Amino acid sequence: MIHIQSDVQSENIGIDTNVWQYCVILPEAVIGSNCNICACVFIENKVVIGNNVTIKNGVQLWDGVTIEDNVFIGPNVTFTNELIPRSKAYDSMNLMSTLVKTGASIGANATILPGITVGEYAFVGAGSVVTSDIPAYALYYGNPATHQGYMTEDGVILDLQKKDKKGIVHHL
Repeated sequence: MIHIQSDVQSENIGIDTNVWQYCVILPEAVIGSNCNICACVFIENKVVIGNNVTIKNGVQLWDGVTIEDNVFIGPNVTFTNELIPRSKAYDSMNLMSTLVKTGASIGANATILPGITVGEYAFVGAGSVVTSDIPAYALYYGNPATHQGYMTEDGVILDLQKKDKKGIVHHL
């Protein structure tokens, strides 16, 4: 289902994928099957999205972003692809790729800097600014996002780190 009020220029969209209103999907974008692309999402040309992906409202996916299968992208997550952007100085040679691996989840309002890999089943907390790669099964949050624990494939927190007032890390 593609909502009539969306501008979907790509023919590379898998079966059972829903694209809701006010989305823009450029011609070269590739989107897998059984995805849910919520309202007000922008997907640029050199973007690849796997199967069973949920992309919530207000997300921007720029050239060079790859989202693997079974990924959740929360509302208003922003991906970037240029480390040093300048107005009217677009240089496709300096674009950096970003990879979100199978089963990962990224919470609302997170910002993912260019060139980042988010590992399998990793979890990025809401509002985080991701400035470095996140390993598989890791829980990261904050600004900048830092390692806070581990997640299972089912989303269970295995080990949550907590700092006391003296800065000593405790595992809960």
